Amino acid sequence: MSDDSTYAVGEGPTANVSVSLHAGNIAAVRARVGKRGFSAYVDAAVQRQIEQDNLAELTAEHEAEHGSFSRAEVDAARALLRGDADSVGNAA
Repeated sequence: MSDDSTYAVGEGPTANVSVSLHAGNIAAVRARVGKRGFSAYVDAAVQRQIEQDNLAELTAEHEAEHGSFSRAEVDAARALLRGDADSVGNAA
């Protein structure tokens, strides 16, 4: 695969890569998913980390431009993430 950037996060064909992991992490993943589910588990973890990094970057950009989020904004965002629609209206 010569051009990885043509695919969005979580999309595209799979490819084999070599990574180094701590033995304890390897054992913990295998205990959860076995040998066959290892790659899918690691791929999902990488995708979540990229999403978290992107969110941190967006948050930093917003705060640099508009200042810190208010407690009400944080509470509303948490409620949305939890799927608690009732709390969104009360927190905003």
